[in-house]
Amino acid sequence: MATFVLVHGGFHGGWCYAPVAASLRSKGHEVHTPTLSGLGDRAHLAAQAINLSTHIQDVVAVIKSYDLSDVILCGHSYGGLVITGVAGQLGERIRTLFYLDAAVPSDGDSLFGMIGPERTLNMLDAAGETGTMSVSPGAQFFAVDPENIEFVQEKCTTHPIGCFIQKLRFTGKEAMVTRRTFVCCERYPSINHATYARVKDLPGWRAISVDRGHDLMVDDPDLLSALLLQELER
Repeated sequence: MATFVLVHGGFHGGWCYAPVAASLRSKGHEVHTPTLSGLGDRAHLAAQAINLSTHIQDVVAVIKSYDLSDVILCGHSYGGLVITGVAGQLGERIRTLFYLDAAVPSDGDSLFGMIGPERTLNMLDAAGETGTMSVSPGAQFFAVDPENIEFVQEKCTTHPIGCFIQKLRFTGKEAMVTRRTFVCCERYPSINHATYARVKDLPGWRAISVDRGHDLMVDDPDLLSALLLQELER
């Protein structure tokens, strides 16, 4: 039996992994799909103080509370920063860092720093509508399949903007995780295409490119489940 912790990206919640989690559990695996503070079913707890460190601690708490080890830790989109930060605290408990069309940060990176000034300014401008919160760009922005647009649109929430501003500082324990996977979703135009090209030939990395939009876990949960299970063969 394997242990999976699946971390959602910006504006989403643990809901987005429900079909993937069900598939993995049906095969006997342990699966956790935490919702990060201030998002999804925890949107009512949104507060100005929530930042990247909060979300890292959300996931660290799950791993410690359930005494998890040998974890295949998946992060989608912004969740790439979160799982990297978790590895910085609990690297010894993680088998694989699985970046699902996700940010792969270097020491000192923030999400805003990674996506560049144009998108950052657009998001800051949108955040002005709600004060301290970033407005969800919507399902079409994520290149979701047409039949899933209404579902994703209904579920997405605003996101505490401090999470995108705060820089991630490495501790050195991230290097303990030697297995890393990057999945590039080709239909979503982002920095992730350049990330795929950067990591695909690096030692310890498995790089996969799929003809899908950003929300692979919603549009093709069977494919994502299969990719996650392949980690057991590494």
